Amino acid sequence: MIDELSKGTKFAEILGNLRRERGLSQRQVAGELGISQALLSHYENDAREPRLEFVVRVSEYYSVTTDYLLGRTMERDDGTSILSVKINSIVDSIEEIRTTEAKLLDSLRNLLNSKG
Repeated sequence: MIDELSKGTKFAEILGNLRRERGLSQRQVAGELGISQALLSHYENDAREPRLEFVVRVSEYYSVTTDYLLGRTMERDDGTSILSVKINSIVDSIEEIRTTEAKLLDSLRNLLNSKG
């Protein structure tokens, strides 16, 4: 079982790593998360423990699971975002097919009408 100290340390480390991976400053991230830069620094340095609401906000901001943020899993997402992207791609393809089909039918109608 993970003790309380290592849980906090993992969150702090992961929080800082996610920000650095994206090339963002503490000021940028803090502003977008609605907290002060100083408070974000405290979280990243494991000087303060965040509330649950903040952990959820961070998981949404970085599109990772709360389990990942807390160091409980190495998987960054639960797979739903990948599935969502695939579904959106399929829907887009269907829309393109429908648009192309409608254009072809219009062209065929015009061609038939011009011949008659």
